Amino acid sequence: MARVVATIKIFPSDVTVDLENLKKEVMKSLPSDASVYRFDEEPIAFGLVALIAHIVIPEEKSGELDLVEAKIRKISDVSELEVMMVRRI
Repeated sequence: MARVVATIKIFPSDVTVDLENLKKEVMKSLPSDASVYRFDEEPIAFGLVALIAHIVIPEEKSGELDLVEAKIRKISDVSELEVMMVRRI
């Protein structure tokens, strides 16, 4: 079974958002067949730090990345997200 890693930049809604809590919320919101490979943090400006999530999803399931995006967007502390890269592993 082939898998893909989607690298998603998640912008918090405010500079006061606790990134550790946001990481937990992202992990809880994912579908059962998706998992977080790792998180990175990227300073943006004026104290705002974006969360870079590397999420592993199955390649065979159609629309899985769209589902992952929709679930992350529903988190209250997320203002925006950007899919930076999708690659097969």
